[in-house]
Amino acid sequence: MTTAAAELSRKDYELFRALVYRESGISLGDEKMQLVKGRLAKRIRNGDFKSFGQYYEHVVNDTSGEELSQLLDAISTNTTHLFREANHFDFLREIVEKWASAKKRDADGKTLRIWSAACSSGEEPYSIAMVAHRVLRQVPGLSVKILATDISTRMLARARAGRYRIEAAEKVPADLCKTYFRQVQDANQPTIEAVPEIRQTITFSRFNLMDPTFPFKKGFNVIFCRNVMIYFDSATQETLVNKFAMHLHPGGHLLIGHSESLNRIKQPLTYLRPTIYQNGKTAR
Repeated sequence: MTTAAAELSRKDYELFRALVYRESGISLGDEKMQLVKGRLAKRIRNGDFKSFGQYYEHVVNDTSGEELSQLLDAISTNTTHLFREANHFDFLREIVEKWASAKKRDADGKTLRIWSAACSSGEEPYSIAMVAHRVLRQVPGLSVKILATDISTRMLARARAGRYRIEAAEKVPADLCKTYFRQVQDANQPTIEAVPEIRQTITFSRFNLMDPTFPFKKGFNVIFCRNVMIYFDSATQETLVNKFAMHLHPGGHLLIGHSESLNRIKQPLTYLRPTIYQNGKTAR
């Protein structure tokens, strides 16, 4: 890398900053300039770009969108593990049990629909799948469908593989881990892999939460969007939560991260407890 390529000017930073905000909703503050420089340096070096400015032009002119995905991958933080924020999965079990009890008496609506938005490398949807499958396998005729989306193609590839270092399962209840994961051979480290019973309940798909409209024809009983909105400004949070609300079934729930709150934005959901909100209309 040349000396010029190692320098990120304020002008170029503002270009990247605006692009990242427009495409992902992530709001980079003035203090993030060195972070952006560090995280993009490898992309510039590997692509043999002469400057950050040249790399920016390459990103915006790449009609495939692949380089934009690589850029957002580099900028965003993907930190997660199975059963992260375990109280959410205790609450999810309660939701599934109540839903299953009600649906036993219904003639239709036999599928519980859950969306794991910004699913990263898949630990969240697999955790959801374990909880839901454990409850619903005891009730013939009921099933769960989990949509797991992320903007990162790299993270989605890891999620689809369903393989994790064994330490990623430290928070998983032992009985669930034994039932829904199996140890597989890996030359480098102890590795576990999700079993087909839960893999088949999850559909992984690339999706940008900043898209103007959500294309989903059916609503969701539960939406997980955790530890994502901390990167968004209030206006972006408000827009996103209102779109979530439009796609929640009456009585459905939105779960957000423990460092997040909806207190300062206008949105129609009812606060139940920290990080848990409900579409206040009558459940069906």
